[in-house]
Amino acid sequence: MVSLTSGHRRVIAVATALTLTGSALGLAQPLVARDIVDAARHGRILWPLLLLAGLFVAEAVTGAVGRFLLEWMGEGVIRTMRHGLIGHLLRLDMRAYGRHRTGDLISRVTADTTVVREATAQALVDLVSGALVSLGAVALMAWLDPLLLVLVAATVGAAALIVTSLLSGIRAAAERTQGAVGEMAADLERALGALPMVRVHCAEDREAARIGARVESAYAAGVRTARLAAFMSSAVELAVQGSFLLVLVIGGMRVGSADSLGELVAFLLYASYLVLPLSSVFRAIGLIQRGMGAYQRVDHILALPGEPLGAARALRATTPRATPRAHQATAEPACALAFDAVHFAYQPGRPVLRGLSFSVPRYGQTALVGRSGAGKTTVFSLAARFYEPDAGTVLFEGRPAPELTRRACRSRIALVDQNTPVVHGTLWDNITYAVPDADASEVERVMQMTNLTELADRLPGGVRCVLGERGARLSGGERQRVALARALLTRPSLLLLDEPTSHLDALNEAALSKVMRDIASRCAVLLIAHRLSTVQNADRIYLLDAGRVTAEGTHDGLLRHSPAYRELADAQVLRTSCGD
Repeated sequence: MVSLTSGHRRVIAVATALTLTGSALGLAQPLVARDIVDAARHGRILWPLLLLAGLFVAEAVTGAVGRFLLEWMGEGVIRTMRHGLIGHLLRLDMRAYGRHRTGDLISRVTADTTVVREATAQALVDLVSGALVSLGAVALMAWLDPLLLVLVAATVGAAALIVTSLLSGIRAAAERTQGAVGEMAADLERALGALPMVRVHCAEDREAARIGARVESAYAAGVRTARLAAFMSSAVELAVQGSFLLVLVIGGMRVGSADSLGELVAFLLYASYLVLPLSSVFRAIGLIQRGMGAYQRVDHILALPGEPLGAARALRATTPRATPRAHQATAEPACALAFDAVHFAYQPGRPVLRGLSFSVPRYGQTALVGRSGAGKTTVFSLAARFYEPDAGTVLFEGRPAPELTRRACRSRIALVDQNTPVVHGTLWDNITYAVPDADASEVERVMQMTNLTELADRLPGGVRCVLGERGARLSGGERQRVALARALLTRPSLLLLDEPTSHLDALNEAALSKVMRDIASRCAVLLIAHRLSTVQNADRIYLLDAGRVTAEGTHDGLLRHSPAYRELADAQVLRTSCGD
């Protein structure tokens, strides 16, 4: 965790200097107190008392500023960590999301970083200030009375051995606690994300029991952490009390023989300056061990591979968007997208695409049809470069995808998937998500194209109406039209539509079909559909089976010449709304 403070070394140096100054001022106080006690018999204590008061004030000011700087540094460390963690989570390789639950990932950004914050912002303060004060106290105690120092060191050393033996257990228990909290958050996110299903199947008690089991795991790990911390605290308290008792008894006996009362008072003060800061150091070490357990979980996510970014330049400004066909130069590539002998598997040994080859012209509608599991949605994932093919080449406008950055590829496309995501925010926010600076006329254009004007008129506040979590105020068809409007606003060169009419009624489907024909005159449209009405007007249809193209042509041509396509139509598979 020391590496976390690498960008804050100057602040730490200033804070340490102030803390060291405050410690020196504090360590001078017992010497002044000794002189006051010894001089009290002569009545000359005014100036020593004023000096003591001045030392108190100066120590308080310098110590407060030093502590604030360390706390400020700790907050800065966690801010940097959270920024980095959030940025990394948003750019993870897609396969990583399949291996980790969303709620657990969120917990690492929130709960785990909070524990790390306590370790850096609070424990570091106690560790630095306590260590400095303790070192100074030990030096002055050795000067005053080496024998009493040996006795104090023996009791503190015994406590230190106990604390050291408990540290690894505290760290392991803390890591288990944070893991259980992450699992609890993941299970709760799972239930809340499917709340209508939970309610309709009367599964509230089962979900409460499932999440409750995670709560019990967190409780058990937390109790173990508390038990170890309690033993550590008891050892520290025994060291404090034992040190004072030894100093009082042995020091009192020696005052009666040779030593002065002032020296005993000074030594007792230094003992408190040693034992109390040391106790805070021990507690800080325990807190740091808890923070290390949480940091291990954060570091695990930071170590996961992210998407290669390549060139950082934004291609939306340099790559021309689609324009009507009459304005295109004759030298432009004939295909907006092409797959050339592409092989792909999500898991080794379980291929999804097996040498898939097809092309999408720069204009017109191209459709992919086939049974569920044929690989249609995987084609879209590769076109969006969520994954890279295991073999073969994906080409954008004639250029192999590896020659382009992902940003360059994605700047050419827009995707409307079958999940139709709507984020929390207003209708305007959702439509302009990909083009935040879009003007009102452009937004009005795509709203009219997707029949959203009536919806905006009906919502309170119009386009500024908050749609709720996951678009809770909208129907499935309305969410689908919002997603389509968001895609059209980007004026893509290639529009990917996964089941674009699955949630639409007959009137909106007919209107969308007309819009799609208009869009196809301006850009390439590649769609996945099972409804016959959606694909029958496509310029070219590819029939996929087991990751290969088994037939291609128009709807009428495939009905005449492809038994497999005819079988899908006869079985009305093309009329259902299925997914891959």
